[in-house]
Amino acid sequence: MNKTVVINVVGLSQRVIGAHTPFLNKWMKKGKGVTVKPSFPAVTTTAQYTYLTGEWPEEHGIVGNGWYFREECEVKFWRQSSNLVQAPKIWDRLKAIDPQFTCANMFWWYNMYGTTDYSVTPRPMYPADGRKIPDVYAQPLYLREKLQNRLGRFPLFNFWGPNTHIRASRWIAKASMLVDEWHDPTLTLIYLPHLDYGLQKYGIDFSKIGKDLEDIDQLCEEVVTYYESKGADVVILSEYGITDVDTPVSLNQILRYHGFLNVKEEMGKEILDPGASRAFAVADHQVAHIYVRDQKDVPVIKELIAAQEGVELVLDERGKNIHKLNHERSGELVAIATPKAWFTYYYWLNEKKAPDFARTVDIHRKPGYDPAELFIDPELKNPLFNIGMKLLKRKIGFRTLLDIIPLNPSLVKGSHGRVPESELDWPVFITQKKDWVNGKQYLAPDIYSLLMRHVLEEENAMQNIFDID
Repeated sequence: MNKTVVINVVGLSQRVIGAHTPFLNKWMKKGKGVTVKPSFPAVTTTAQYTYLTGEWPEEHGIVGNGWYFREECEVKFWRQSSNLVQAPKIWDRLKAIDPQFTCANMFWWYNMYGTTDYSVTPRPMYPADGRKIPDVYAQPLYLREKLQNRLGRFPLFNFWGPNTHIRASRWIAKASMLVDEWHDPTLTLIYLPHLDYGLQKYGIDFSKIGKDLEDIDQLCEEVVTYYESKGADVVILSEYGITDVDTPVSLNQILRYHGFLNVKEEMGKEILDPGASRAFAVADHQVAHIYVRDQKDVPVIKELIAAQEGVELVLDERGKNIHKLNHERSGELVAIATPKAWFTYYYWLNEKKAPDFARTVDIHRKPGYDPAELFIDPELKNPLFNIGMKLLKRKIGFRTLLDIIPLNPSLVKGSHGRVPESELDWPVFITQKKDWVNGKQYLAPDIYSLLMRHVLEEENAMQNIFDID
């Protein structure tokens, strides 16, 4: 088998490859780059496992970055267990062809308790005193200590939140190269998220994202140069492209206003009560799964949501079938935003009643995705002093809330999730194997066979899959 490395540069599209990315521009012209019609929804975990299984979400079950766990009556985002993926993964297929095959999964999602040979993924520690301590989970477990002894503790607070920085992607890249030095895996999957942050904050504004593009370009050059020196074939891939937005839409507030959504009050704050609600929305960028308890309410809610400004389409059973999203984890309805709109998770009608976690970085408590976590509230006076004092209190043992995140969705200028109208905003697949990429456009599940072909180094790579099924 052929040593292959797949670098997932999140948010990379033809539109942003150019003057600020000289290496990527040159490397793509040297090889060949094609656009990929993204998975639907075009969000992180759905895209990744459409690529890694060759199946649509209706088969692999990853219908978004989070969904409603009906048996538990809870919305959960950013879970980690590999067992949530319901289709065979590329590394399992390749190991069935050749037992000597090995795979390293470096920060792609659903990366715990799986069947890759080497894996590293973010996994903070949460002591009982309320602190969040940066850490990773690794398999084999010794990699956790070995990598952090060499590179320092994983910079979790540069990975997500208002303090995002190239340091997080650089740590992942260096960790990947160390794992390669130590174990020489056949296939390495590397996740570099840095470009995603500025694009969500500012949209396609090169005066603001130019530095982010330059940073990720330089990091890609370092990683590609290293792996090519090891004789590996390198693929650069992205999950989605990001487009400009200016219209946040709060579907849960609409459902609550019309009596479909319930909340419960805790210490004067409101908490979404999904198990008691007739309907609620799980917002995930430009797509929202709407869960409806009673089937008789579906037509009414579909009409209500479809009438809202910023909603382009509401999928029912027929629509979910067409979009390859008809899975038991999906909502009874799925809303798609118009090109300039995106969906918030907000459900309160009075900001004073917003839960305490709403103003914090808390990706697990929030019943939906919140890109406002990338910002420090601009209304805070002396924000750096404010943050410093809160961190000092935590350091000396006080429990205090780091409530610095704004409740102002209009700050968000970029989003994704729907299939963009222009191919310039679609994800890209770039390789030096020019003859192995035909045409200018692929569907998301096609990436699976392209990756198989790179590893197997055969034109009839798919035949090997059929032989073992």
